[in-house]
Amino acid sequence: MVSELQRLVDSFGARLGRSIAVDDARLKLLAYNAHTGDVDDARIESVMHRGVSTALVAHVCEQGAARAFDVFTLAPCPRIGITMERVGMPIRYDDALLGYVWLIGSDGPVGDGAVELLREAAAQAALVLHRARLGAEVTHSRARELVRNLLAPDQALRAEAGVALVEEGHAVAGPVAVLVAVVGETDESPAEERRLALELAVDRCRRRLPPSRGLILTRPDHALLLTLWPGARSRVIERDAAELAEVLRQKLVAEVGPGRAAQCWVGVGGPRPRLTEALSSYEEARRAAEVARITGTLGHVVAHARLGAYALLGKLTPDELAESIPPGLRPLLSNPAHRGLVESLRVYLDHAGDARHAATALHVHRSTLYKRLHRVEQLTGLRLDVGDDRLAAHLGLKAAELHPRLPASTDAPDVVF
Repeated sequence: MVSELQRLVDSFGARLGRSIAVDDARLKLLAYNAHTGDVDDARIESVMHRGVSTALVAHVCEQGAARAFDVFTLAPCPRIGITMERVGMPIRYDDALLGYVWLIGSDGPVGDGAVELLREAAAQAALVLHRARLGAEVTHSRARELVRNLLAPDQALRAEAGVALVEEGHAVAGPVAVLVAVVGETDESPAEERRLALELAVDRCRRRLPPSRGLILTRPDHALLLTLWPGARSRVIERDAAELAEVLRQKLVAEVGPGRAAQCWVGVGGPRPRLTEALSSYEEARRAAEVARITGTLGHVVAHARLGAYALLGKLTPDELAESIPPGLRPLLSNPAHRGLVESLRVYLDHAGDARHAATALHVHRSTLYKRLHRVEQLTGLRLDVGDDRLAAHLGLKAAELHPRLPASTDAPDVVF
């Protein structure tokens, strides 16, 4: 596409006897010829960085460029580096905006003949950009189909997909690690809005990776970024994938808005040596993101390796989770009047049975904590001085956190004595 556009620009630039440039719809520079006159800071920025500032994009939109269907004039705006007038022509195919063709005012007045050539250039550019868009859509569609197969339960299907992804140039061979992004549900965020935010976030994060090093897939309640790390060791992959996960969350927050930052989570799966083993990393990443969302205590970017006991419990179904809770503990968890006891037990066990530190965390006297723990023993039949009972209680509390119906804890203990 770029070579076709460059030939087009060179040809029309020679016919016009002036400089000409082609941008995409987001004002990213796609092709330009040599400048015959002076240029301003905005043009220099566009050439040097193949893009422009958000302020310049906003100015172009305010001038009505995105709504134009014929030649228009873009007024100067020295504040953002545009000191010279532009004459633009939208590039459209079936009314869909694909980009712009630009002439700069420093080359002299734009006469009727130049306007006609500008329209002709835009029409030819529309065909080039439309073909490129169709090709990209076919490529992306095929890549997504193969990623779906790569994560399918059928091992043979996964093997075929892995080979096809490499042979067709969508991916490179090598170790893989998967990131999963999740956005919490609210009444103010329709499902389609969340899905779009997820897709945009993973796509923008993918663009930070070299070609064929990132694959994306969006599903109804989450999106994934499959990353490839040829030649890298596991420790390096874990570090770099964690850094990329932070970027992914930032992109997601930018899409949903800062007000919903607390509702964005990213899980990171462990690295696997081969592309065909991506399913295991994906399952870990999804589990990490879901556990982080449900518990609210692990942070917003969580690696599966940091889940601890949650890694095991996260594999269980709701029925299995309920069965893993000691029978004596279940009535305590289901009774709102005992929330303070549950919280005291949780903090005590999270502090490895250190009563002094647990009492400090709960902001109570140590004797008060002992009374609460004694009451827990009376109600549950558990003995907290017995290792097995203490372990069962601790796992039971964590299982209750992941269970979709059982209450697990409260932010602050209520008064029980």
